[in-house]
Amino acid sequence: MRGVKKGNLPEKICPVCGRSFRWRKKWERDWESVVYCSARCRKEARSG
Repeated sequence: MRGVKKGNLPEKICPVCGRSFRWRKKWERDWESVVYCSARCRKEARSG
């Protein structure tokens, strides 16, 4: 991801809230396995 402009970062859609979210540095190693945009959405998906 080095040298990529912010407008060109990959995006995904959160299945819980329906919002799009972009690649973040902390997800660099496991971007393929990231499903939810936040801990709140992850928790909501598990409870419902």
